[in-house]
Amino acid sequence: MKILGIGNAIVDVICKIEDKYLIDNGLTKGTMKLVDEIEFKKLLSSLKIEETVSGGSVANSIVGLSQLGNEVGFIGKVSNDNLGQKYEDGLKKENVNYFYSKKKESLPTGTCLILITPDSERTMCTFLGTAGKINENDVDINSIKNSEILFLEGYLWDEGEPKSAFDKAIVNSNKVAMSLSDSFCVERHKPHFLELVKNKLDITFANEQEITSLISAKNFAEIISFGQQIGKIIIITRGEKGSIAINKDTVIECESEKNLKIVDLTGAGDLFAAGYLHGYINNLTILESLKKGTEMSSKIIQKIGARLN
Repeated sequence: MKILGIGNAIVDVICKIEDKYLIDNGLTKGTMKLVDEIEFKKLLSSLKIEETVSGGSVANSIVGLSQLGNEVGFIGKVSNDNLGQKYEDGLKKENVNYFYSKKKESLPTGTCLILITPDSERTMCTFLGTAGKINENDVDINSIKNSEILFLEGYLWDEGEPKSAFDKAIVNSNKVAMSLSDSFCVERHKPHFLELVKNKLDITFANEQEITSLISAKNFAEIISFGQQIGKIIIITRGEKGSIAINKDTVIECESEKNLKIVDLTGAGDLFAAGYLHGYINNLTILESLKKGTEMSSKIIQKIGARLN
């Protein structure tokens, strides 16, 4: 198997809103907030659902990789409930090997409310449910050892059982890639993420805001310098400024695609990672891999949701 992802198995519930909804509910545009089940239901109560789809950051990337013809797998914790079954069916329909045997859990399958404002920005409220309770017993060692690259998400990292699952997966992997996921995650786990990026990850994906936050950079030159010092691959997306790969002393830039009809930024980073990793495992050059990432992210932001048809 080429790539195995481990991430939060979350069912995305997509709704269109006006900016006033964010203000009324004390939400910060463009961020992810963790909520409990009661708050999740309260937020959803006044909204019209546009689409429901099995999501989660790494799962979105893994589906993208499968659509590009790669043999991939995913591990993510769901409960044996209606949403859990929908989640598993959604992955299998996309030819993703699902290495998790669901059972009835004390918490339901996780859900993420994705709120899309008229400017196409997305704000997320996540009820992790059982997804956030992943532990080392949920990690299939054989599937990790049999994959060329293990792909993780920062959203999953948390003290306690998720961290032990993370550590077990990394120790048994051949190569590790990880997305920093969100500035909220970076601020919450800064020392741990810095340790991972410097010493345990082969490839790190981040947007400019996340990497700036991680190393408290004052300018982009400091980010380049940091990347060159650690001698690993760091892939940074910069919105309209395109993307950049730092690989030891080599710095390669790729322009963004212009004149796109953007409708929803959900999944832009996830599909960028899918495109880049597709290039990486199929021996494309770094620039070709960045271009594939750009192509994939450009497609996804011109439709609602984080999955290409």
